[in-house]
Formats: sequence, structure tokens, C-alpha cells
Amino acid sequence: MSKGFDTDCRQCPRLAGFLDAVRAEYPGYFSRPVPSFGDPAARLLIVGLAPGKHGANATGRPFTGDHAGILLYETLFRFGFGTRPVSKSGDDGLELRDCRVTNAVRCLPPENRPTTREVDTCNRYLADELHTVPSGGFVLALGTIAHRAVLRALGLKLSAFRFGHGAEHDIGHDLTLVDSYHCSRYNTQTRRLTTAMFQDIFCRLRAALDATG
Repeated sequence: MSKGFDTDCRQCPRLAGFLDAVRAEYPGYFSRPVPSFGDPAARLLIVGLAPGKHGANATGRPFTGDHAGILLYETLFRFGFGTRPVSKSGDDGLELRDCRVTNAVRCLPPENRPTTREVDTCNRYLADELHTVPSGGFVLALGTIAHRAVLRALGLKLSAFRFGHGAEHDIGHDLTLVDSYHCSRYNTQTRRLTTAMFQDIFCRLRAALDATG
């Protein structure tokens, strides 16, 4: 969990009000800002967009309970980052090794579309996360919004680092930013992102991390 992160944060009025409404409709859901999940000393930080209504917003764990998490956790297991291929709930015993998963925005946004101001408000939590990644580590951005959020968190110019699936960027701090299309239902069903494409990203990450010990 990032330094100073608060699951009771209500700094974004629109998001706080929306969570109140969802909590009233689904009393059993987590319906709060979702903390990151995984190894606190991980050399690989994966950054997604935001919690899904019936996924992380329900379970309290990023990418857990929705379609996007199916491919992500299967792939993490395949390449030795996870102890199980499926993430079912926040208390299912799954552990991540040398990997942590978080989101650019920690609260469920209406229609899964956070505003620029909401991304910026949540950006300090991402900045805290980035500063915990050891030298020689990697940041995997799932989608353009995550890519831009990482750059903002490090005070970098967006125009200097263009998003592209499979692209690698030296972002200073002895960190490498790697881009991938988001593993969303839309991207996988339209085959904008295939399983092979996603696995190729992780194959490269695994090899790079193994090479540095």
C-alpha cells in the first residue's frame, strides 16, 4: 500500500458521491478507495486504470472479480509472479512475488471514466508507489491513462514519451516504463490485445528481471 494512502479518502466529490450510491445499492461491496496489492518491495509495479464496479470495487483487490483480472492473474501465475492463476477475493490466499498491482485512480468512476482532475488528485498515491520500486525496476502501464499518470507522478512531459503497446521508456530514477494495451473485456474480445501479445510483454519483463537477479 502506498505511503499515506487512505481507504476513507473523499477528496474527489464526484467519486465519493458515486461510491456512496453504489454502497447503498450493494451493501456487501468494498466501495471505498482500493489499495494496491502485492509485494511491497516488488521490482515490477503494474498500473491499471481504476476499479471496476463489480470487480475491485466489490472485492477490495485490484483486478479481482472482473473480466480484466482473468488474463492478468493467469499471466502473472504463468511467469512466476503469482502463487495462483485466479484471483477470486481479497482473502483467497493469493500472493504476488516481486510484483505489485495498483491503479491510476483508486475509486470507482462513473462509466469507468475518471476526469483529468480525479486522475491528478489521486496521482500523489501513485507517486508514492513509484518511489518504492527499487533501482532497475519496471513499471507496466496498462493503457494510455495509466501511462500518462505514471509520467505525471514523476513530473515528466507527456509529449516526450508516446504510448505504444510494447514500447519501453527510460523514465529516470533507474526505472523503465513498459506500455501495454489494457487487458479489458473490450480489448481482448476485439483482439486488440491477444493472450500472446500480453504474454510477450511479461516474457520480456521476466527475462529482464531474472537477468538482474
